[in-house]
Amino acid sequence: MRCEVCGNEYHRVLRIRLDDDQEHVFDSFECAIHALAPTCAHCGCRIIGHGVEAGGQIMCCASCARHVGEEGIVDNADAGGGQEPASVGAGREGIAPTRPPADE
Repeated sequence: MRCEVCGNEYHRVLRIRLDDDQEHVFDSFECAIHALAPTCAHCGCRIIGHGVEAGGQIMCCASCARHVGEEGIVDNADAGGGQEPASVGAGREGIAPTRPPADE
C-alpha cells in the first residue's frame, strides 16, 4: 500500500476510517497527523491531544483560546494552586542527572 501523504510504499500501513466511511492509508502516525489532525484557530499548529473548543473553534491550548478572546479556560485542573513546580527529576530515583555536579 502507498501512503497518501508521502507516497512511501509500505507493507504495514495504518488504515483510518472516518465516520463517513472514508478510508485513509498512511505509513506512519506522523503522516496521519499531518493529513487529519485539526489545526489551532490561533497559532495554526496541529492539535494532537484534546485541544480546547470554544466559540465554535478549536485551539491547541488555553493560552491560544485566551488570545482569541475566550475567558475562564485553563490548561490544568489546579490552576494557581500556589505550589512550586516539581523539579525535573523529582520522584525518579535511580535516574542520573543530566549534568555531573561541579568540582569543588
